[in-house]
Amino acid sequence: MTSLILPSEDGGTREYRLQGGAPWGRPTAPLTARRAYAAAHVIPEVLADNTPGAPARLDWDATMAYRHELWSYGLGVADAMDTAQRGMGLDWAATQQLIKRTGVEAASVVSAGNAATAGKSVRDLVSCGAGTDQLDIDALPSGEAGIKAVLEAYREQIAVVTEAGPKVILMASRALAKVARGPEDYLEVYSTLLQEVDQPVILHWLGTMFDPALAGYWGSDDVATATETFLGLIKDNAAKVDGVKVSLLDASHEVALRAALPDGVRLYTGDDFNYPELIDGDGSHHSDALLGIFAAIYPAASVALQNYDAGNAAKAREILDSTRELGKHIFSAPTFYYKTGIAFMSWLNGKQP
Repeated sequence: MTSLILPSEDGGTREYRLQGGAPWGRPTAPLTARRAYAAAHVIPEVLADNTPGAPARLDWDATMAYRHELWSYGLGVADAMDTAQRGMGLDWAATQQLIKRTGVEAASVVSAGNAATAGKSVRDLVSCGAGTDQLDIDALPSGEAGIKAVLEAYREQIAVVTEAGPKVILMASRALAKVARGPEDYLEVYSTLLQEVDQPVILHWLGTMFDPALAGYWGSDDVATATETFLGLIKDNAAKVDGVKVSLLDASHEVALRAALPDGVRLYTGDDFNYPELIDGDGSHHSDALLGIFAAIYPAASVALQNYDAGNAAKAREILDSTRELGKHIFSAPTFYYKTGIAFMSWLNGKQP
């Protein structure tokens, strides 16, 4: 087959001629020039009651196999994340199982000592989201009582992730967005949690295009003002921050934030539109990656990162650029439904029923 007939936007059809596939080889050594996590989706049981609101029933074998596939290409896995899974219907009970199972599987990869992951720890191989989605937002008290409820919810989820072994990603909280009275409440919650954790975590700032319920996060609808609060938090707690994942789909904002971060704090791009130039960098700084699109393009992403390791930056950028249009399509509005495209790609590639 050399061409496909595809539906077009005007209601007709168009012919798409297939391009010659490149050899997407797995790495023979760990990737080092960039740190990269793919935000993997979960795979439901095909015949389960998967209607919205029903308890999540996952195909655990297929879900874990997908993570092993990502690891085999040298990528880390970002799991139990918001728009990939949780904000879109994965309940806390199933999320706990996901975190624990992924931790066990990552430990088995560490023990195996495969070439692509040699020397990596469980924290290197998987980061998991800790949030507050076990709370009933409609029943949250206001004021200080609400802030305390959010803190306790975060603590519960941090404990689950920590015990399972992955690195903690402190996710943006719909509950905190509802009860916070201003930037001081965000600083109180996050500063408290950062003081309590034993190892550095990733902070996640998720934009409203991914979750409209997070409007005004960090205490302001003005991005510049919110960024000042965010940066202040990071600078005051730099030893406890491995990095930040920013999902605002604004490349210029990310570049400025990246340059302002304290030494040793990584910027994991969450920009599924502009990731090629952000990962490539500006000569002074580059972004690492924690991307949903990497779960769809992981063979190409891995080969691009292998080229960075080999000093072939131009080839690496060329490969990443070749995937951009797919990223723009999968993450087009309404962006928070992007996992539909990730799952469809997984099905097309024979990775799920």
